[in-house]
Amino acid sequence: MRHIISVLVENEFGVLAKVSGLFSGRGFNIESLCVAETADPTVSRITLVTSGDDRVLEQITKHLNKLVNVIQVCDFSGASHVERELVLVKVAAEPRTRGEVLNVVDIFRGKVVDVAAGSYVLEVTGTSDKVKAFIDLVKPYGILEIVRTGIVAMVRGGAVLAATAQEEKPAVTVDAGHEGRIAREGSQADFV
Repeated sequence: MRHIISVLVENEFGVLAKVSGLFSGRGFNIESLCVAETADPTVSRITLVTSGDDRVLEQITKHLNKLVNVIQVCDFSGASHVERELVLVKVAAEPRTRGEVLNVVDIFRGKVVDVAAGSYVLEVTGTSDKVKAFIDLVKPYGILEIVRTGIVAMVRGGAVLAATAQEEKPAVTVDAGHEGRIAREGSQADFV
């Protein structure tokens, strides 16, 4: 089964290696990995995608929660969520095919972010399926380079995965169907 997992961690060196080590040490491949600072510069959010046995992944999640630098872990499996990926594709743009390439970009609501004499750099954001479909359609024009961000995700509705002090806890009602969240006891983070 495919799992999208977000991990709030202290923004310190070595934390990413510890988190990814838990997956590789148990034979799980990380298919996608995004890491960035949150609104709080002392906290980073790691979003990763992996596939595998639910029972083993549950053990990994429990081990993640035991790491000192981990604030909170959320597995989006079973939760209603929004996920997106960004791709930049440098594609050959010969004079005879430029119009066709631009039509494909428009169909996918993408953007041309750079123009050169013989190429375009195109940007598309969407689900992984949309990104794959876009790549497949521009492939015949000659892909010169591809850069993908990997998946980022958020729970739909008012629920929030954020590091907040207990007294600053936002007043949010969790919609039904937002299972799959795991909070480390004693943590200053809340998934509400």
